[in-house]
Amino acid sequence: MLALEGGRVYVSPTDPPIEDGVVLVDGDKIAAAGERGAVRRPEGARTLDCRGLRVTAGFWNSHVHFFERKWAAAGDIPAEELGRQLQEMSTRYGFTNVFDTGSGWENTRCIRDRIESGEVDGPRIRSTGPGLIPPGALPSDQVLGMMGVMKFAAPEVADAEQAAAAARGLLDQGVDGIKLFASSPRSTPMAEETIRAAVEVARRAGRPVFVHPNTGADVLTAVRGGVDIVAHTTPHSGPWDETILAAMQERQVALTPTLTLWRYYARHDRASTQDRVTETACGQLRAWTAGGGTVLFGTDLGAVEYDPSEEYRLMGEAGMGFGEILASLTTAPAERFGEEERLGRVAAGCQADLAVWGSGLGDVHYTLRAGRIVYAMPPGTG
Repeated sequence: MLALEGGRVYVSPTDPPIEDGVVLVDGDKIAAAGERGAVRRPEGARTLDCRGLRVTAGFWNSHVHFFERKWAAAGDIPAEELGRQLQEMSTRYGFTNVFDTGSGWENTRCIRDRIESGEVDGPRIRSTGPGLIPPGALPSDQVLGMMGVMKFAAPEVADAEQAAAAARGLLDQGVDGIKLFASSPRSTPMAEETIRAAVEVARRAGRPVFVHPNTGADVLTAVRGGVDIVAHTTPHSGPWDETILAAMQERQVALTPTLTLWRYYARHDRASTQDRVTETACGQLRAWTAGGGTVLFGTDLGAVEYDPSEEYRLMGEAGMGFGEILASLTTAPAERFGEEERLGRVAAGCQADLAVWGSGLGDVHYTLRAGRIVYAMPPGTG
């Protein structure tokens, strides 16, 4: 048994924090969580000193990609190297659950299998496999190479029949959701009926559907087609109007804002351009949360730097408070992906997925997944 002692424990984003709290971990479950005087540490239990730190449920990143070249031929990567890469990408920052929204499925499944077998430590991985794209939308090999992305096959769909068949084929292979690319500079946008056909197949299987939009028009078409998660803001198309926001709210769609992505892509442009793009994206998120919209934390990890601190900062600039940001990392994705009974909270009976952090959400000292410490900050670096 392991006792995390002395930290400020956030049972959930809406419950008052427990000062000088104790979290008891027994195996892969949380046995108890409460004030020090109310939770007795069993004799012989190991202790993790959390004084001056915060203890929350493990974090989710609901928009990542295992498509960087570093993950190629995952079955051949030595265990130590694979574990180090997974730590640098995810557990180092408290992520115990990630949703991969576009990669080569067989390779990503290999990474997941090696984690779940206990061979290497890493996050719990869900994946859509490759996204469904309009004909001709895939970037050239040269562009993919410059981006550091592996080439992998992605189903091209031109109509509803092809979309349904492609979605069915991926689900038969065991993916956890479906990803659609609504448009591309190189192709005609997907029609609403094409999107709806894939959604209906996924819904029958009980799997979520993500959409990558490039414009506000893409968002509206995809939401009307029934998607569950909008995987980006769309700052290059200007503010979202009430028609878009109302449609998203009416259909209870969730949003992963990926605010850092836009500033990263604009890093070679003038500072004024970077500021304008960032503020437009923050404005879209601000409008979405003002209407009570659900936010799932997501950074497009794999396409941007791994440290999520800038994303947290920009979410704050967009008006999200600490509790709202914490919800986007914990309870909101747990509920959206049907895991609210065992993940997302620090409570007895829940899976012992925990993040222990200091001065900010990005300052992670320990990450526990299923009761095991999968990341500990090296001594002298805190």
